Amino acid sequence: MSTKESKPNLSHSQVTHVVKRLYGLTASVVRPLPSYDDQNFYVAPSEGGEFVLKVMNSADSENVAVIELQTQSMNFLHQRGLPAQTALPTLTGQLMSLEEFDCGFGTQTYLIRLLTYLPGTTIAKITCSPQILYDVGKMAATLDTVLLQMEHPNTSVLQRERFIWKLTSIPLLNQYVHVMDGDPVQKIVKGVVEKYQVQVMPKLPLFRECINHGDFNDHNLIVKPDGPSKYKISGILDFADMSCGYFIFELAITIMYMMIESPTPLDVGGPVVAGWESVFPLNEAERDSLYWLVMCRFCQSLVLARYTVIQQPENEEYLMITSRKGLRHLSRLWELGKDEVERRWFQSAQQFRQI
Repeated sequence: MSTKESKPNLSHSQVTHVVKRLYGLTASVVRPLPSYDDQNFYVAPSEGGEFVLKVMNSADSENVAVIELQTQSMNFLHQRGLPAQTALPTLTGQLMSLEEFDCGFGTQTYLIRLLTYLPGTTIAKITCSPQILYDVGKMAATLDTVLLQMEHPNTSVLQRERFIWKLTSIPLLNQYVHVMDGDPVQKIVKGVVEKYQVQVMPKLPLFRECINHGDFNDHNLIVKPDGPSKYKISGILDFADMSCGYFIFELAITIMYMMIESPTPLDVGGPVVAGWESVFPLNEAERDSLYWLVMCRFCQSLVLARYTVIQQPENEEYLMITSRKGLRHLSRLWELGKDEVERRWFQSAQQFRQI
């Protein structure tokens, strides 16, 4: 987990200077963009173009091999027609650069990349029709399928066995669940962790393996208008949570995040599943685990956001965006139970396919 001390805090002048020194560009417009534990800036150089300067926190900046593979994956997807960001090379031809700054906690090293800026609107800001939810499910499955084709000598670095945001790391939540002391939802979280260990873990050998984006959420997907009342996906952002995992993990993560802003969250799963299965049909073990894996992601988001707010109280508004609404959704899904929720999702998916 990153702490307040590891999050970068570059000033406007530092951004302008580093963009000029590394990329030879004169930043005429610089403005901050939201970020969980890194620092992002929109940069428009006078030479033309639009970019995002991404400054990784100092803890993650130590994982150079992981970030290099994430960056190569983005380029690989872009080359195969998926709307992923790509990294601009520095003047010396590097896709990233380790830079030292003092952000108030002594000099630390931060990994910097200049990524293409993808214009549009995040899915979080639109009302999602069943069709765009179908497209999201289809895009998530397509991304994981395409990444299977990528050959790279260092893919093993994506195992990330103790990475807290991997769904296989659900038992690690027991180290953080104390932040929920006094909250009645803590009982649900503990129940979900137990169900993961009893119901899901024995099925892991039956899940199909892949490389997960790992954060296919409503703030990391960009859409553009496609006609008077429709949208199409025009951008996929933030590959920082990439790891080796399973196809079913990506689907569960996607459903969970698409529920967050929906006025009818229980209606989200059906079209997302339908879109997913148009590319990659689920097997029996995967279908039987989907409900608990969605619940697991809600628990991760809730517990880890609460923990991180303690580390970064000044960033509470952004950190709690997902977990505030997720709290209600988690409670409702728990109340309805596995059988009822799965019935709604899979019946809806079947009906959507018949349209």
